[in-house]
Amino acid sequence: GYFREVVPGGAAAGGPAAGAGLDDIELMVSPPGQAGTPQKININRAAAWLLEALPGIGESRARAIIDYRREHGLFRDINELAEVPGLGDAVLQNIRDRVTVAD
Repeated sequence: GYFREVVPGGAAAGGPAAGAGLDDIELMVSPPGQAGTPQKININRAAAWLLEALPGIGESRARAIIDYRREHGLFRDINELAEVPGLGDAVLQNIRDRVTVAD
């Protein structure tokens, strides 16, 4: 089973964008010693604050991902992240298992 905690506004996850209109965000955390299936971040839908939670992705790289997405359309494959200015193979390797292009 999972531990369940409702966090007002999702503060533990970095918080939503201003004006997002979220009442509560539910965080699911595996108990110690039990492996849970990690949730992947959808790079086609994620807001900047969520992208920034990825290792090696700060504010400028998150903005570059969103700008690329706006200019070129949705990512078809996570390997397409290598085309984003400022992201290289090393960054892609660090986040490869943490991102997806599907729901």
